[in-house]
Amino acid sequence: NIQKCEEPEMNIRRKYRCFVCCLLVSGICLLGFSVWHLLCSRIPDTMTVSGYGEIPKLFSEPVAQWISGEVTVKNGKTGTAAVEAAAGETAGDGYADRKSAGGDFYEIEYTLFGKIPLKTVQACVAAPKLVYAGGTPIGMYLRTSGVLVVGTDAIHAKSGELCCPAESVLQAGDYIKMADGKTLETKEELIDCLGMSGGKSVQLQVERDGERITCSVAPVLDESGAYRAGVWVRNDTQGIGTLTYVDEDGHFGALGHGISDIDTGTILAIDGGTLYDADVVSVVRGQEGAPGELAGVIHYSEGYKIGTIEKNQQNGIYGTISGFSLLADKMEQYEVAYRQSVTTGPAQILCTIGECCEAYAVELKEVRRTGGDVNKGIILEVTDEKLLARTGGIVQGMSGSPIIQDGKLIGAVTHVFVNDPKKGYGIFIEDMLETSIKGD
Repeated sequence: NIQKCEEPEMNIRRKYRCFVCCLLVSGICLLGFSVWHLLCSRIPDTMTVSGYGEIPKLFSEPVAQWISGEVTVKNGKTGTAAVEAAAGETAGDGYADRKSAGGDFYEIEYTLFGKIPLKTVQACVAAPKLVYAGGTPIGMYLRTSGVLVVGTDAIHAKSGELCCPAESVLQAGDYIKMADGKTLETKEELIDCLGMSGGKSVQLQVERDGERITCSVAPVLDESGAYRAGVWVRNDTQGIGTLTYVDEDGHFGALGHGISDIDTGTILAIDGGTLYDADVVSVVRGQEGAPGELAGVIHYSEGYKIGTIEKNQQNGIYGTISGFSLLADKMEQYEVAYRQSVTTGPAQILCTIGECCEAYAVELKEVRRTGGDVNKGIILEVTDEKLLARTGGIVQGMSGSPIIQDGKLIGAVTHVFVNDPKKGYGIFIEDMLETSIKGD
């Protein structure tokens, strides 16, 4: 009887041990898959390199010791033969010539412990790119592409009624291109057209979310005797930022992020603009919950124009510098570093707080090479005591300040952490240059 009692108990223990072993094996497999997936997600699908056979080191120590890369394919060759074949050729003349046009490339296979495959990356070859680093304040005046609607509102009609003719017709973010067949460039032209309507419906051509639509609004006579539609509009904006770079052809990039309308929060569609010389006159120090700012003066006169603004994109503003040969004498040239060569650790930012541009020490805390917000690919922290004493860290107006690491231009400051002004975000210079070349 004792033997009969022990056998069921032993079976239960055996089954329990098997269950625990299965859970343990499943947990190890799940952990291994999670680590593999995490490492793969940190490796980009494509990258730009400045040298043939170059194998970028994508991870910091000690992870970098576990992951190795090997050139696997180049014009049908593998391994050493691939590198030798690549080394005997010449890259394109300009940045992203091959990246954008599908030119020369080789493939790099990254593995874990030299055994477990992670990802095969296409490395596009570009010639070394030299640009002049900015760091100086600039004044910007931008004209919207049409008349921008920022909101609608009720008006008091002469009849005593409260009405809003534009409600449900126009939306914040609309760009009014034409009114009764007349092309609009300024809000004054729209006001004149509404004023001369005599209360009759005015036909409008509007651009909304990239599409042209036609609508009409019937202005009403207000208490002052003017015909109005109850719509708030603007046709321009201005502000101060920091110049990031100028290339050898005089094309510039600045801010590292687009200029958005303060009311709609959307990137402004522009019809050009002007770049002016500007001076920083005072600094409002940043503190937790209240970002500081550089207060400056923009010299809005013909003699202080330094360029034209042609594009306002998510990655910054772009255009052409006037009289670049004179400006180049005051700027230092740097080689562009691609994102995979950017590492956490010491770096510098170039910005103008007083009368001249200076370099200030920062620490790159995190480098995000894949996914996420392109304007927040770099997380940095100001470590320079002089800059911390003057500004408290990153402040508004410093957007576009070049980031330098190992003597190369790697990116630009874009945003500040609202709750910690010592920290901020940056964009890779590679993304700014590519946006400048590709256009809209």
